[in-house]
Amino acid sequence: MPVKKRNYKKEYADYHGTPAQRKNRAARNKARKLKGLKVGDPREVDHKKPLSKGGSNGKKNLRVVSRKTNRKKYNK
Repeated sequence: MPVKKRNYKKEYADYHGTPAQRKNRAARNKARKLKGLKVGDPREVDHKKPLSKGGSNGKKNLRVVSRKTNRKKYNK
């Protein structure tokens, strides 16, 4: 049975290129900038109330945490 090759460029364009994903990415980048995280910093910005649940980029809703801590929380 032949293995079907994945078209990574198409997958990226279909998922990451959608208006909703661009808006989400812009919101995450804005949060990083507000907290002063530079490119290459291993820490992440955690939204206490996730953007997906109606949270905002307000200073009271943001905190800087390790990647492991942020990924474990996800959007709970």
